[in-house]
Amino acid sequence: MNIIELQSYIESIEKNASLKEAKKLEQRIEVIDFIEFHILFLIEDLQGNAIPFFNLISLKDRAEKIKAELEEINRWLFDRLRTQIQLATDKTKEFKSLVDQYIDYDLYDNVNRQEIAYDHLDILINGLCNFLDIPEQTKDLDHEMVYYQKTPARIVLELVEKSNYQKGDFFVDLGSGLGQVAILVNLLTGIPCKGIEYEPSFCSYADICAKGLTLSNVTFLEADARKADYSEGTIFFMFTPFRGEMMEEVLKLLKIQSVLRKIKIITYGPCTSQVALQDWLHFAIPKHDDMYQLGIFTSL
Repeated sequence: MNIIELQSYIESIEKNASLKEAKKLEQRIEVIDFIEFHILFLIEDLQGNAIPFFNLISLKDRAEKIKAELEEINRWLFDRLRTQIQLATDKTKEFKSLVDQYIDYDLYDNVNRQEIAYDHLDILINGLCNFLDIPEQTKDLDHEMVYYQKTPARIVLELVEKSNYQKGDFFVDLGSGLGQVAILVNLLTGIPCKGIEYEPSFCSYADICAKGLTLSNVTFLEADARKADYSEGTIFFMFTPFRGEMMEEVLKLLKIQSVLRKIKIITYGPCTSQVALQDWLHFAIPKHDDMYQLGIFTSL
């Protein structure tokens, strides 16, 4: 893309009034990403070429202004949709309706299955569920704990679809981080959800986000997973929050619970292969070699 093409692109976006329409969320996301990761980088690369400096500065200012305006529209939209969820009598119905209105997604799209992939659905969910500045981590992790990474929203929707949850189920996310999985599962199902998180600042953040959506049956417990109470849980989720001996200790605690009632363990990431070795669990879906497909296990 040369300077003429840059000018033409920026002018076309400036004239595109439809981008300001609330339901054009995905188009705004694409333009914001293109400006941030392509246009602005390209302008920087063109500096030093035989192009008047003031032309590049003008283009950069216009591009940044467009990006800021579109981001502000999205912030306004997320605030409005969050209010709709807060006030809804049936939050599950309201939330599902909002997702269907604003995001065109295919739950069974297998593109990028070989890696952790985020998409437009994550932008919407982040805007609704995680609306505060992300806090700094305050505690050092034990050597077998894994640094927090957000579970893709698409994976959480698939988790709900494949868990075959019942009204009496209780969902527990081990290593819940900023709380998005527990919040999202509750919004999609209405069942009680709890997140167990070692980092206190993450736990507080998640609690504020849940309260911000007026979710009364979503809670977060600051605890080491080896010392947590699992007596309420029937569905447990792990996006590889820890490994090695620590994982074995937690699995022993879950095995004790499985003697008292049937439980399910749903995994994502490298921990699936370790959980698959447990002789007290049945791998409920055909075995696969892809660590970034959900593992669904049921107790025997």
